[in-house]
Amino acid sequence: MTPGGPNWLQPTAGSSAGGLPSLLPEPPEARVTRDADCLFCKIAGGEIPADVVRENERTLAFRDISPQAPTHVLVVPRDHHRDVASLAAAEPDTLAELVRTAADVAADEGIDAYRLVFNTGEQAGQSVFHVHVHVLGGRAMTWPPG
Repeated sequence: MTPGGPNWLQPTAGSSAGGLPSLLPEPPEARVTRDADCLFCKIAGGEIPADVVRENERTLAFRDISPQAPTHVLVVPRDHHRDVASLAAAEPDTLAELVRTAADVAADEGIDAYRLVFNTGEQAGQSVFHVHVHVLGGRAMTWPPG
């Protein structure tokens, strides 16, 4: 592309107008990592419908299809991480955002007492290996939980 040519002001992949590298940060959707076989990645990507109750740039909250309490919402990061420990190591700010979103869901649902549950590993009850926090409320919770 030379100045004066018909396309010299057209941006190319990874560049701004004029073919110069873009100085703007990469859009968040370009950084999202997904696992093609992951149920929650497919929900976060809009490929599988869900009863979404809240969403933002980094998280998605939707109702559990097998509720264990009057309020049972799952909050997931849009990026794929196997479990809460791997998310904490890779993206601690996203983990904090998961908890903030969970608190917002509880407030939206009108509950001020709720339980947050992260299951890590099959023996702990994790059945979808994409980190998610269960927001449970609307009834008295017993202890021990399991």
